[in-house]
Amino acid sequence: MPNHFNDAIIDEFRATNGRVGGMFADSRLLLLTTTGARTGRPHTTPLGYLPDSGDRLLVVASAGGSPRHPAWYHNIRADPRVTVENGVATYRAEASVLTGAERDRIFARIVEVAPGYADYQSRTTRVIPVVALTEVVPGRPNASSFGEGLRLVHDAFRRELATIRREVAESGPGLGAQLRINCLALCQGLEYHHRIEDDGIFPALAGQPGSADVLDRLRVEHERIADLLAQLQRLLADTAVDTARLRAEVDRLTGELEAHLTYEEDHLIPLMDDPAAG
Repeated sequence: MPNHFNDAIIDEFRATNGRVGGMFADSRLLLLTTTGARTGRPHTTPLGYLPDSGDRLLVVASAGGSPRHPAWYHNIRADPRVTVENGVATYRAEASVLTGAERDRIFARIVEVAPGYADYQSRTTRVIPVVALTEVVPGRPNASSFGEGLRLVHDAFRRELATIRREVAESGPGLGAQLRINCLALCQGLEYHHRIEDDGIFPALAGQPGSADVLDRLRVEHERIADLLAQLQRLLADTAVDTARLRAEVDRLTGELEAHLTYEEDHLIPLMDDPAAG
């Protein structure tokens, strides 16, 4: 049965590489494609998500507090093999339903930054499931060039930083467990991205006319950002850290990273998309 509301979000998500407006403008959003338990056909649903430790993402089968589980949940119970679109890439993942103490602990953690889920749980007698999505086959950026792919990655980092800054500003004086994980996941993502650039992209461009000064500057900036990430992670390891101090560190990182991303877009992307680079 067509769902015109979902279809409009899906179309916008795909057309804008994950930059959805309206009520989902400031939300972490992904598209989850499952296999219909009864029909065997692909079924795509836009879902809010939260980072988890490792390479997992978390989605919640809340259905707005409905007495029935959503269709996508029944689908993953029948076939846990799913496809995830995150606005940058499309990849294969495996869905697993969390149970018992792990589900309760993680649901409580999620409610710290997304209290609406507690409201949904209060509306229904069913235990709202929490589902982990674990990447099993990595995806490539949904881009026609290396430079466009890099820009998509940059925009994803910008959106996540903006979301974390808002979460920190809206939190209380203490640092909740889920917010801590959100920040750590961002740090790990940036470290991985810079490692790919340092070990793969930069060596491939070395020797290209005009590349030396650009690459030298970017390597220095990577070291400076690595220092900021290390400082942020030290704060996150302190169980007594307050959010005012964390907010100051996130703001420092945001300013430094925005300047770095802009420089890459102005100077690195032209080198990457130069036919001579191939």
